[in-house]
Amino acid sequence: MKIGIISFAHMHAGSYANYIIKHPEAELACIWDKDEARGKKMSEKFDCNYYSNLDDFLGTDIDAVVICSENANHKEHVIKAANAKKHILCEKPIATEVEDAKAMIAACEEADVIFEIAYPVRFAPGFKQAKEVIQQGAIGEVVAITGMNHGKMPGGWFIEKELSGGGAATDHIVHIMDIIRWMMGEEVKSIYAEMDTRFHDIDVEDCGLVSIELESGVIVSIDHSWSRPQTFPTWGDAIIKFVGTKGNLEVDAFKQFALYYNDEASAITQLPYAEDMDDGLVNDFIASVKEGRAPFITGVDGLRTLEVVKAAYQSKEKGETVLVKR
Repeated sequence: MKIGIISFAHMHAGSYANYIIKHPEAELACIWDKDEARGKKMSEKFDCNYYSNLDDFLGTDIDAVVICSENANHKEHVIKAANAKKHILCEKPIATEVEDAKAMIAACEEADVIFEIAYPVRFAPGFKQAKEVIQQGAIGEVVAITGMNHGKMPGGWFIEKELSGGGAATDHIVHIMDIIRWMMGEEVKSIYAEMDTRFHDIDVEDCGLVSIELESGVIVSIDHSWSRPQTFPTWGDAIIKFVGTKGNLEVDAFKQFALYYNDEASAITQLPYAEDMDDGLVNDFIASVKEGRAPFITGVDGLRTLEVVKAAYQSKEKGETVLVKR
């Protein structure tokens, strides 16, 4: 199975490329990037062809693409790939606007191509086990959920609203919300959001807290921020606590690690030893294409989390609770 990567603008592209290469039934055949220097550098690193023209790239015999361009460019790249009959794994968030996300899903349905959204946290072993525990009723009825997703401020296009769609809320609410939707099997009813810029001199929000009511009445809070210092030993965290009538359950997606004290680099880093989430995501995408089945994380999953983020921004602007429109 031949796969191409559209843009290395997002830092996760390198990880996806590594796991494509390692997969016994896949080949990283080519790369397109509007940044020619970056594209050529990555094509040399991963020993594949570089294309400066996207149409020429999509005209090759690749079966699928992984899209890691800036958020605002996802719509163009997904629709072009769908029209070229390529199966698609797209970095999160699905898009910067709800109507764009709907158009992307429609284009993939019309072209009959697989469309998966990159929410790798679903593949964290702890969350997979936690879902089983909750479904078995071990903590009783879930009545409240608290989630935290803190990270380093990424800089670059991530802090340019016209390319990213927003700041920490856009970047981090979606991860936690996707896990909650998947584990609880229900949607958001309403949301109240507070956001601010307190850690960095940037034009988008770098911290916030959202309070959510699910359709069943379960109350959810999500603490999202770019509050980690650049010296933090990993990019951030993803922690969710489920409060039940019989007990509580807390999951830390990045808890399993060893600390590496590297004097040569003057750095301390975390070396995880759990199953790698990106590996699970890439494996699922390749399997869904080969088996002709729906991917684990669909375009609609991406749309639903984007709707929550857009409602959060609306709440922040209005200073009141808003209903999530679908």
